Amino acid sequence: MNVEPIWQADVQQRVFRELVEAFSRPGDIREIGDCIDGAAAQRAVLATLMDGEMTLADPHGQIEPADWPLLQAKPESVERARYIVADGHRAPDFQPMLGSLESPEFGATILVGIDGVGEGALTLELEGPGVNGRRTLCLAGLHPDWLVRRADWVGSFPLGVDLLLSDARRLVVLPRTTHIRISGKAF
Repeated sequence: MNVEPIWQADVQQRVFRELVEAFSRPGDIREIGDCIDGAAAQRAVLATLMDGEMTLADPHGQIEPADWPLLQAKPESVERARYIVADGHRAPDFQPMLGSLESPEFGATILVGIDGVGEGALTLELEGPGVNGRRTLCLAGLHPDWLVRRADWVGSFPLGVDLLLSDARRLVVLPRTTHIRISGKAF
């Protein structure tokens, strides 16, 4: 049986290292296409992060049914899942976990699939921990309501969510600590 590279430990280790870099440097675009052999970046991230202890929600039907057994994640409602997979073209129509003051780390990580990371008409200016000064990030295919909802979700810091945006080959992270200003037109 031929196993796709994203399910192999060496590829998952490379993707994990890229994720660590992306979380520590908000807005820094990480190219993972060369190591995931044609798989979508979002799918490779899921293959890397999920195991039998993780809870996962898929409100927009992004995950192929054949991947669920390989992910081993426990399906959960979007309101209670630690990880959520979402379609960035659609407005977020759910309320994720934001954590608590005692345990803010229980805020959800939302993996949002979009058309383009590092390109597109939506231009964001980022500031905050891990951003050296100010960073500009261009995106394509992200519904503007994502930024409105994210502002609500992170408004009571340290509560909030972390967004991981990805296209076919690239990913970028917008943690709850990152301040975002829109400087371009969304669509």
